[in-house]
Amino acid sequence: MGLFDNFKEKKQVERKEIFAGNVEVDTSSWFQVFSACLGKMMAIQNACGDIVVKGQDWNVDFSKGVIAFGNNEYPLQFIGSESTSSNTWLWGWENINGFPDERIEMARHTRNVGEQWNLEPLTTSEFELDDTFNGHNLSIVACGLADRYCYYRGPHSGGAILVAFSGVPPEVFAPIDITKFTSLTMQCIQQFHVDHKILVESLLLWNGTKYEWKDHMIMAHFQNDLSIKFQQSGEFLRISSMEAQ
Repeated sequence: MGLFDNFKEKKQVERKEIFAGNVEVDTSSWFQVFSACLGKMMAIQNACGDIVVKGQDWNVDFSKGVIAFGNNEYPLQFIGSESTSSNTWLWGWENINGFPDERIEMARHTRNVGEQWNLEPLTTSEFELDDTFNGHNLSIVACGLADRYCYYRGPHSGGAILVAFSGVPPEVFAPIDITKFTSLTMQCIQQFHVDHKILVESLLLWNGTKYEWKDHMIMAHFQNDLSIKFQQSGEFLRISSMEAQ
């Protein structure tokens, strides 16, 4: 069984696959795919920072295939790199470093998905960095398409490397409560240009939180219900309020 063959089996039963038709996402649109991956990965990255990284020094050993935070090591996948001199991103699947195949399996999987979806940012080996296409955002999608991976941006004198890693405590992937959901959703829509509807529905599905639509409102069933109201803004629905019931 390959690295990516058992992703669905690893998911908690109550959680649903974002890209299996449960949320209406145009998979040929970077904007929509990024919106679907963002909430999940922000929740995971926040938990990873608190539980795993904890402000410790980091070190990558590509020969061993691990990233270390303090004294703890985790198996890694090389996603790609940012170059300061050329201001470009280079996907790991281009493999100019000659890494073993097992180090770039995630990057290759990401490219394969991009080819299936006709999603150019995942299939173009090198391109200029900007606010939309950078190591963080590309890693959010690469890890968002997988399961039970965190990522880390490791800066160095010539730019930065982006690696995904696994083997972290299961608490990193635990569902978030109503307070964290509200805070994280607001953080996402304030910091990123995203589709609010896709962001919210995808995060609820990943979180295993049941919900239903009524007109332009989602009622999400946490320990207390959360009403999420939307208003039409041009072609999109935007969040107008979130209120615990």
